[in-house]
Amino acid sequence: MYKVLVSDPISDLGLQQLTDAADVLVDKQTGLTEDELVAIIANYDALLVRSQTKVTKRIMEAGTNLKVIGRAGVGVDNIDLEAATTCGIVVINAPDGNTITTCEHTFAMMMALARHIPQAYRKTVEGTWDRKSFVGVELRNKTLGVLGLGRIGTEVAKRAIAFGMTILGYDPFMSEDRATKMGIKLATVEEIIRNADFMTVHTPLTPETRHMISKAQFEVMKRGMRIVNCARGGIIDELALVEAIDEGIVAGAAFDVFEEEPPRADHPFLKHPKIVVTPHLGASTIEAQENVAIDVSEQVLNILRDNPFKNAVNMPPVPAEVLNKIQPYFSLCEKLGNALAQITEGAVQEIKISYSGDLAEFDTNPLTRYVLKGVLSHHLGKEQVNIVNATHLAKQRDVNVVIEKSTSSQTFTNLVTITLKTKQEERWLSGTLLTGFGERIVRFGPYPVDIAPTGNILLVSHHDKPGIIGKVGTLLGNNDVNIATMQVGRTDVGGSAVMLLTVDKQTPKHVLEELDKLPELKRVREILL
Repeated sequence: MYKVLVSDPISDLGLQQLTDAADVLVDKQTGLTEDELVAIIANYDALLVRSQTKVTKRIMEAGTNLKVIGRAGVGVDNIDLEAATTCGIVVINAPDGNTITTCEHTFAMMMALARHIPQAYRKTVEGTWDRKSFVGVELRNKTLGVLGLGRIGTEVAKRAIAFGMTILGYDPFMSEDRATKMGIKLATVEEIIRNADFMTVHTPLTPETRHMISKAQFEVMKRGMRIVNCARGGIIDELALVEAIDEGIVAGAAFDVFEEEPPRADHPFLKHPKIVVTPHLGASTIEAQENVAIDVSEQVLNILRDNPFKNAVNMPPVPAEVLNKIQPYFSLCEKLGNALAQITEGAVQEIKISYSGDLAEFDTNPLTRYVLKGVLSHHLGKEQVNIVNATHLAKQRDVNVVIEKSTSSQTFTNLVTITLKTKQEERWLSGTLLTGFGERIVRFGPYPVDIAPTGNILLVSHHDKPGIIGKVGTLLGNNDVNIATMQVGRTDVGGSAVMLLTVDKQTPKHVLEELDKLPELKRVREILL
């Protein structure tokens, strides 16, 4: 008999697959302390939690028979993933369980916004019969802009098409063919804000997406736009949105999420007559709560019975002798992928990874997963991508992954080279581990460099002419941006070159814009690692 401990409240319906299984014994004990869990966990093969139980390293080290930890939900921040991997315990979650419920809540918010339902309800129950103040708009024949075409965004688009809406969609990984099949016209963020009547966001919150809709976007936005956010607070600049509504640019907004939750009592959204708010209810349905439990129960059962499973969020077991050789390259591979994603424009179509030197003799699949995690997490968010689901996410987005191996690595014992191909360009970089120096980026495209992939890095593409370094340094110094190190790479005297600067803090946006205006510079990109 397999013994499963359920340490958080989970519905009986969600656990039914486990309780009905002849070879499984389910034990429910909620509200246990860490010490209490440590004392009993060795008796169990599986542990099921929601968000209350903190699954620590102590608990997992005591769980000598523990094979799997299931999280009935999406987030796994209450589980020590590194400790689970070290202990050989698979951690799974249920990322799909709240897709439909969040999609439907988005549509409910869109309808409430279009027809002023909360405002009309409030005035009616207060005793005022006022029909003239709440003239709404139809969704039919309107253009909906969807920022983020993942699971939830595509479901929203599907329903919007049924309402007779035209869909403009933005997603860094959506291919033209796939979008066309779904009835979506791919567009840039700027095209959406200039042309859409409604806009809904379904992107993760990353440094790239934080305040992706702010004052500059509102200044060129189509007047009368209505905005819905049931994704993450912070994607839309809240204060800039209030100003845009008050200035008549935006007709109204509906938000289920806030930058700070719960919001302050004086938050301008809470009393604004043109803003509909709900307290982060996207996943709050009976079905969603049951679905995540059903999903995770099914996968726990598969793992216990040695059947194929999905939705693991930590690294699968690797033979010890292989792990010892490749583990030092895990962090390097992730950083190389993430750095390259930050400087490459356009939707990723192909990721080519070349392993040279001694690495070519080993199973490099774990390294590939780290590269994919680095690339995809830049666009999808670190919470959404891990080393187990990265391969699936790339395949789901029609990203072609090509692996090359060569025992020759030029002047390095080992070399990892990553190439990203998009519709707009192809860029590549190489990295290695140097004894005494650790992780190093040794090539940016054709340019030889030597820089640690960490901190704040400015990549400046320029013409190899006298005085350029001085101009860049002066501009940064005048704006209180201190340069820690500098590398310059070139292939020909007087030709194209790159400058790599590590700086002590993130460079303000206006400084990057000023650098871009220098006539000798081709392109300036900031890399945050």
